[in-house]
Amino acid sequence: MTDVLWFWVLVALLVGAGVLAGAAGRVLLGRLPRGVPVRPPWCELAVGGLTTVVGSRAALGLLPLWWVAVPAALGWLAVLLTAADLARRRLPDALTLPAYPVAAALLAIAALTGPGGVLGWRAFGGAVVFGAAHALVRLVAPRAMGAGDVKLAGVLGAVLAAVDWAALLVGALLANLGTVVLAGASALSRGARSRDGPASARDRGVPHGPGLLIAAWLVAAFPGTLLGDVFLGDVVFPGGGMPGW
Repeated sequence: MTDVLWFWVLVALLVGAGVLAGAAGRVLLGRLPRGVPVRPPWCELAVGGLTTVVGSRAALGLLPLWWVAVPAALGWLAVLLTAADLARRRLPDALTLPAYPVAAALLAIAALTGPGGVLGWRAFGGAVVFGAAHALVRLVAPRAMGAGDVKLAGVLGAVLAAVDWAALLVGALLANLGTVVLAGASALSRGARSRDGPASARDRGVPHGPGLLIAAWLVAAFPGTLLGDVFLGDVVFPGGGMPGW
């Protein structure tokens, strides 16, 4: 009974922390150059929900403690950038570029307190590979990939590869699936509003950033569920594996 009580106390604390972080993020979005006003409580609810999921999985032994900060921080970033991309069709450099040193610091701490240098080297390689792949798409088909997506790809590639090299492929596939779903929802919405006049260029465009962010967070928060045991174990996280990872 005591364990159950402490679990729910932890959940309540996580909800509170997530709501506060979401509120701070909402204020930050509004103060950015070309700010993105977001009505409360959307950021608060989204960040609070994602933070609670990550913390609850860690409390249940489904995520190692040395990894928790990575998906928690990524969830906060994902909510803010998704709001900006949907509202402005752009990923602000003021959020994307500082994400690099923050991600590097969190992944370095995870490596030092968890599996060691293999995680750090894999994260670095993932940032290069994922970033280069998106830059190539941008070069070949500029309309298919925004510059903000390319800038963001390095950060997400580092997180994905820190889980496993295979996570780069899983993340890319999930991101494309998410963009297809968003495109379908956008088409339905345009159809419902077509009687009011032709769609604007913003209405016709479908950002890829939300798909990338959601995919990376899902892999970071549910690595064992999405990748399966074939990619897991001591080869991936020597000495640091836990049940569910």
